[in-house]
Amino acid sequence: MHSSMIGKIEKAHRYARQPERVRLQGISATFHGGHDDYVVSLVEGTWNCTCHTYESHAVGDTCSHIMAMQEMLDGMLDDDIRHRQGDATAMAGAGVASTGQPDPDGTAVQI
Repeated sequence: MHSSMIGKIEKAHRYARQPERVRLQGISATFHGGHDDYVVSLVEGTWNCTCHTYESHAVGDTCSHIMAMQEMLDGMLDDDIRHRQGDATAMAGAGVASTGQPDPDGTAVQI
């Protein structure tokens, strides 16, 4: 292998260990949920999901799929994009249920 390629591979490995270098502008992914597959997307700073909960606005402008993606991509999202939609996302991080009451163990949102 050429030394220039080895250098590029080593640099790629260093970058891969530094996700804070990346800022996502948009993304689209298929999320395999408990009942079906859903498309979760981030376009121009707005999250969307094809699940019934999101489309019915049952928990504001978010759903468990969007909250999971926000958590997975945490280091690669600007704060305003990560927390832009809904108090439910903020409550999820705080262990507060949609009723405003903490979960018994304080670690999850009851929806």
